[in-house]
Amino acid sequence: MQVQSTRGGSGADCREAVLKGLAPDGGLYVDDSLRERFFPWDEVLFLPPLKAAARILSHLLPDFENMDEIVQRSYAGKFDTPALTPLVRAGDHRILELFHGPTSAFKDVALSVLPVLMTEAKKADHDAGKTVILTATSGDTGKAALEGFHDVEGTGIIVFYPDGGVSPVQRAQMVTQPGKNVKVCAVSGNFDDCQNGVKRAFAALSENKELAASGCALSSANSINIGRLAPQTVYYFLAYRQLLDMDDIRLGDPVDFVVPTGNFGDILAAYQAKQMGLPVGKLICASNANRVLTDFFETGVYDRRREFLRTTSPSMDILISSNLERLLYLASDGAGAFVSACMKALAREGVYTVPEEIMARIREDFAAASCNEAQCAETIGRVWRECGYLADPHTAVALHAADKWKASGQAAKAIVTLSTASPFKFPGAVLSAIGEEAEGDEFSQMEQLSRITRLPIPQGLACLRGKDVRFSDVIDGSEIENYVLNTIRKGEI
Repeated sequence: MQVQSTRGGSGADCREAVLKGLAPDGGLYVDDSLRERFFPWDEVLFLPPLKAAARILSHLLPDFENMDEIVQRSYAGKFDTPALTPLVRAGDHRILELFHGPTSAFKDVALSVLPVLMTEAKKADHDAGKTVILTATSGDTGKAALEGFHDVEGTGIIVFYPDGGVSPVQRAQMVTQPGKNVKVCAVSGNFDDCQNGVKRAFAALSENKELAASGCALSSANSINIGRLAPQTVYYFLAYRQLLDMDDIRLGDPVDFVVPTGNFGDILAAYQAKQMGLPVGKLICASNANRVLTDFFETGVYDRRREFLRTTSPSMDILISSNLERLLYLASDGAGAFVSACMKALAREGVYTVPEEIMARIREDFAAASCNEAQCAETIGRVWRECGYLADPHTAVALHAADKWKASGQAAKAIVTLSTASPFKFPGAVLSAIGEEAEGDEFSQMEQLSRITRLPIPQGLACLRGKDVRFSDVIDGSEIENYVLNTIRKGEI
């Protein structure tokens, strides 16, 4: 099956798209036939989680023939619950917990699968070369990608993160990562500087003779890779099944999903689920104080020319949401030239405007809300006091948006809020929000939070204390291309 570039260039089959990450014209691969292809969504709901995942991924990535085996290799023994992503009640909220994997963040669901997909794609194509994964992270993707790809044969991975722009726990997870094929580097600036630098490196190195002679090819573990995006669609089906089991809905009832959003991949996965037939109602895009997406949905103008704010929800501190490009392509009926013009305008002037007829289509499925720092802290404290549920700052942003959506009178009977990270990844912010004074370093704060709440620290976080720091490089975003080449030259991955 062919997937298309959002910018109108040539397509690729699924295996090729997973290995490349980005299309040659800089666009993102997208399946524009998804809404037309029949999928028995109601049958899949009643399968065990791993069987359901295999059926969903087979539909999204049909060129992979052994999906049951891929899913087993990806998930078996890695998550602390057989449900993978359990749905829990907290007062009148229904919260989908996505942080039960090895790195305590939602990225584990997809990044447990992507390395296996890449390995299988290379086998099928008889590709004996090395795939070098370039990844920009705003916090959680980096560690999840490192965990998934470390010591995977035929791959190397370099992760770039904004210096000072991730939580201390997130940084510790990355810079202590073991593995012979991994490299981690901080970038002066913010996540957008990392992401733009990685994209420039892709463009500059795609025709690099030295790289080709070394047998290396570049790919990505960010949600710009269709192989990263596809597994995220699975947990929307799992959530719907759990609502049925809880007698909160009947089969066919619409469900609204509130998604804390940075790079727009997680919420786009929900849109894919809707295209496959799942009765998804409205998708609420929840932004933190960097409300570039909220403003876009309200005005139709995407404008990154604003102050960049560092918040307690750093994985959402993003002004350029890459996956929005896919939504523009789908909402414009595959107008690659239009999408390409928007992306060029964003790079050149920092702003683009979407015609009202396209925005009207988008607003049929999407709404948006934002949450500032004071509201985020208030939500963490209130939900803990009233419901006994401890939310991390990203989840709190979404819970605040869910309350606003309910108050609007437009909400469906059932609303699911996505929880994307363990609160123990942000102990200082969470302690402050529940009225406690954080003490000591981040590891002491995790222990303090555990004592106060009587909740266990996830094993993958508890073991960080005392680990040796392996990576301490800091570069400018303009140096990413040379850094990648030098890393490969020196055989460091």
